[in-house]
Amino acid sequence: MRSCKHATELMSQQYDRSLKRPERLWLATHLMMCYHCRRCHKQFSLLEQSCQARREQMEQSPKGKQDD
Repeated sequence: MRSCKHATELMSQQYDRSLKRPERLWLATHLMMCYHCRRCHKQFSLLEQSCQARREQMEQSPKGKQDD
């Protein structure tokens, strides 16, 4: 499953850098065909949303006081 491993690497890298056009196209095509990678991509997205919500929550709370 080399292609799934490559897809997972690209999914992870897209949060650190902008993927090049061929990479984006390859990943989009792979996601259309692979149910397991679509699920993985959804999990990456949910994790990113959760992290973003936590960052926003931290920015809104008073300095030095963190909710746990």
